[in-house]
Amino acid sequence: MGDNGGGPTGPRCIAIVGPFQSGKTTLLEAILARTGAIGRQGTVDQGTTVGDASKEARDHRMSVEISVATTTFMGDAYTFIDCPGSVEFVHDMRAALPAVDAAIVVCEADEKKVPQLQLILRELEELNVPHLLFLNKIDKADTRLSDALRMLQPASRVPLLLRQIPTWNGEAVNGFVDLALERAFVYRENQPSEMVPLEGNVLDAEKQARFSMLETLADHDDALMEQLLEDITPPRDRVFDDLRKEMRDRQVCPMLMGVASRTNGILRLLKALRHEAPGPAQTAERLGVKAGAEAVAYVMKTYHTSHGGKLSIARVLAGQIGDSTVLQSPDDEVGRVAGVFKMLGQTQEKRGPAQAGETVALAKLDGAETGDTLSTGKTAHKALVAVKPSPPVLNIAVAARERKDDVKLGQALSKLLDEDPSITVIQNQETHEVVLWGQGEMHLRVATERLADRFGVAIERHRPSVGYRETIRKTVTQRGRHKKQSGGHGQFGDVVLEISPLPRSSGFQFSERITGGVVPRNYIPSVEEGVRDALKEGPLGFPVVDIAVALIDGSYHTVDSSDMAFRTAGRIGIVEALPQCQPVLLEPIHEVEIVCPTDATAKINAILSGRRGQILGFDTREGWPGWDAVRAQMPESEIGDLIVEVRSATAGVGTFTFKFDHMAELTGKTADQIVAARKAAA
Repeated sequence: MGDNGGGPTGPRCIAIVGPFQSGKTTLLEAILARTGAIGRQGTVDQGTTVGDASKEARDHRMSVEISVATTTFMGDAYTFIDCPGSVEFVHDMRAALPAVDAAIVVCEADEKKVPQLQLILRELEELNVPHLLFLNKIDKADTRLSDALRMLQPASRVPLLLRQIPTWNGEAVNGFVDLALERAFVYRENQPSEMVPLEGNVLDAEKQARFSMLETLADHDDALMEQLLEDITPPRDRVFDDLRKEMRDRQVCPMLMGVASRTNGILRLLKALRHEAPGPAQTAERLGVKAGAEAVAYVMKTYHTSHGGKLSIARVLAGQIGDSTVLQSPDDEVGRVAGVFKMLGQTQEKRGPAQAGETVALAKLDGAETGDTLSTGKTAHKALVAVKPSPPVLNIAVAARERKDDVKLGQALSKLLDEDPSITVIQNQETHEVVLWGQGEMHLRVATERLADRFGVAIERHRPSVGYRETIRKTVTQRGRHKKQSGGHGQFGDVVLEISPLPRSSGFQFSERITGGVVPRNYIPSVEEGVRDALKEGPLGFPVVDIAVALIDGSYHTVDSSDMAFRTAGRIGIVEALPQCQPVLLEPIHEVEIVCPTDATAKINAILSGRRGQILGFDTREGWPGWDAVRAQMPESEIGDLIVEVRSATAGVGTFTFKFDHMAELTGKTADQIVAARKAAA
C-alpha cells in the first residue's frame, strides 16, 4: 500500500490543528480537492466546505466540533480530523488526538497567535503525537521567514525545522524551494506547482537554509555531523531517513508553507505526510496495542444524528470491526455494531468491515463514550488514555420554555453531554435550577443552540443564582407558641428557644436543655424539624447558617399537643426571633488561580481588583516559560463572567480554576441591592 522510500503502510489518520482562524477548515477543503474527494473547493465564507457543515458552525463561521473526512492519495487511504481552534472547543481536539498518526499544525506568521500556538503544541507534546507545522497564508505574510521562525520557536519545546523557503517575485511570494529535494517550484493557483530551475540568488539562499536544516538534523545523528564537518554532501536518502526518524521521535518539528485557499503547497504537504509521518503500526505501538485477532479501537467523537441515531467515530488500531461486531469497554459491554460508515464531513457512506488503521463511524453503540477503548477479546482491553476536560469556567441556567418539555430537555441534555464531555450539568436542588457549565461564552451559546436545533427543545436561559446565605450577630431568646381550637382536639405547642451565632462555617447546631419534662421528649425532634424549616429562608430571603438553637423551656397539653403542633411552634419561634438577631448577608468567596502570558499579568491584576478580588500573589507558571499564575480570592458573584474579560485580556488563551474557600459578611449598598432583588423575585 504505497511503501515508497521506506514510508509506513496502511490507512493513515491525520489531525489538522492550530490557532483560531488560521485556516484549518480551508486546508482540509484544499486537501480534499487536491486528492479528488470533492470536485470543487468550497469556502468558509460561503458555507460550502465539507468541514464546519453543522448549522452552528455555519452560523458562527467557526469550527465548533471536529470534522472527519476520508480520502486517498497515491493509493493510500487518509482520514483527516479537522479540529476546532478556539480554546473553548479544545476538548474535541484533545479527545481525538491520542489515536492519530500525526498532526498538521496550521499557523500564521502572527505574533498575537503565538500563545494559542503554544497551547496546541503543548497538547501534542504531552500526548507524544508527531507533528509538523504548515505556515499558511504565506502570500499575506509581511515578515521574512527567518523572522517568522524566531517568532514561532518559543511556542515549541523542540526545534522548528525549515523544510522549505519561499521564493519571491518582488514583494510577493511566488513559490518555494524544497530543501530536502533541492528543487524549486512556482505556485499555480488551484493546480500543482511547477518545477523551475534552481539558480542565482535562490540557489545561494537554498544552500544556506539547507545547511542549517542539516545541522539541526545532525544534532541527533553523529554520522551526519561528521559528514558536515568534513564538507561531504550527505546522500539524499540519508536526509529523508533522518527527517522521518526525527519527526517520528518528536526531536524536530518540520515546517512547510503554502496558501490553503489556493491549494498552494498542498501536494508537497501530502508527500511529506506520506513519506515521513508514522503509520498505524507505529501509532498502535505508541499506545500499547499489540497486533492480533482481537479488535481494538479508540472512540474519538460521539454524534447523535437525527435519523441514524448514535455514531461513534473510532480509529481501529488492531483487528477488524464490521456489522454485528460486539464491542466492550473496560467498564462494560457497549453494544453490537449496527453499521460501519466512511465519513466525508456530515455525509456517511455505508462500507464493509474496517481494518486496522482505518477511521470510521460505528453505528448505534449506545454504551460507547468519547475516549473509550473498545475491544472484542474475552477480556476487555485496558483504557489506552484518560482524556479529561478542562475545568469549566462559565455557567448558565436553562429551563424548557414549556413545562411539557421538561422530560425532553433531560433527554436532550444527556445527548449533549454524550457529544461534548466538556459540558457539565448540575441540578441545583435548592434553587431548582438546571445549570450548564462550559468552557466559555461561545461554547455555552453553541450548546444551547444545539438543544434547540439538533434536539428540538426550546429553552430559556438566565444567570444562575449565587449561593448567598445569611447569619446572625446577636443572641436572642424567643418563645414560639402555636395554639388552635376548632372543635374536638385542638393544637397546642409551646417552646422557648435560645438562638445564638456560631463561628463561620459551623453550619447549624440544635440542642435541648429541658428540665422537668415541660416539653415531652417525643416532641423534641419535631421542634428541631420546625426550626430547620424556618432556617431555609431567613428575613433577608436566604438560607440561614452558622447558628445554634437551644430548646430551653416550653409547655404542652396532654390532649391537644402533637408532633405537628410542636413543629409549628419551633418554626414560629425562629421566624419571630431572626429579625431581632441582627441578620447579615453572607456571600461565598472562592480562591481563584488565573494562568496567563506574562505580558498580560498587569491587566489580570486590574481585572481582579475591579471585581472585588483580593490578590494573594503570583508566580511563574511551572513548566510554562513566559506565563504567570495569579492567585486571588474573590466573590462568587464576580466570577460569573470573569472568563470573558480574562480571554479578552490574553488574546483568548488565559483561563482559571476556582474552588470555594469561605463565606464572608457583605454589608452596605451591594448587600441592600441583593436583598431587594431577592424580595422582588419572590
